[in-house]
Amino acid sequence: MTTDYRITQEPYYQPQSNEVALYEAAYAARLPIMLKGPTGCGKSRFVEYMAWKLKRPLITVACNEDMTASDLVGRYLLEAGGTRWLDGPLTHAARIGAICYLDEIVEARQDTTVVIHPLTDHRRTLPLDKKGEQVRAHPDFQLVISYNPGYQNLMKDLKPSTKQRFAAFDFDYPPPGQEARIVASETGIDVALAERLVKIAVAARNLKGHGLVEGISTRLMVYAATLMQHGVAPRDACRMALVRPITDDADIRETLDHAIDAVFETVPA
Repeated sequence: MTTDYRITQEPYYQPQSNEVALYEAAYAARLPIMLKGPTGCGKSRFVEYMAWKLKRPLITVACNEDMTASDLVGRYLLEAGGTRWLDGPLTHAARIGAICYLDEIVEARQDTTVVIHPLTDHRRTLPLDKKGEQVRAHPDFQLVISYNPGYQNLMKDLKPSTKQRFAAFDFDYPPPGQEARIVASETGIDVALAERLVKIAVAARNLKGHGLVEGISTRLMVYAATLMQHGVAPRDACRMALVRPITDDADIRETLDHAIDAVFETVPA
């Protein structure tokens, strides 16, 4: 049932540019889409918003290094009465005309990601070799993938032959004022308080490449604000949600803890 994968309530999303119109054009042409950007910057929320706006079912797959091609396309299951074929999420999406979102695609093995190739060109088919079936994608089907370029290395990157099958969007964290409004809207905290969280995040992002692999994401700020809404003191919430998850380096922790103290110097500890 396609209704099982429908997003019935509008996800909160603030456009940063013209990405909504561009995605609508890409979907009208059924082009496969690649989203690139840092962790927690809103890529998944954008896909959810577009699925809602286009009134299409959305099937999301969180990719990981243990994921096999069978996990995507399907497999035979052994039951008491014999064997039964079970479609994987990619196959199911292709059959019902859903948007299939493969989140953090570079985490999957390269021999797994090649199964998406026939779905991303003029063929729009998915071979089920074990079943001897060629699935023709529903006219409404679209494939969307995402990854964080900051984690690219020789072992975790998409092949050029895969990248060149997609139209791509670059995502980044929103401008400070917009990001504060997003955090306030998501959690219900005051915008002025959200602006303090953004100041801490910006300080951490400036350390990226100088001891930090990744800065503080919008998602982590939402976590900190949520803790505050549940009665946690601002400084404790920030240390718990903003600093401790991103680094174990004592010096960087101390630097960011000082930044928290400076931002909240007028707020009781």
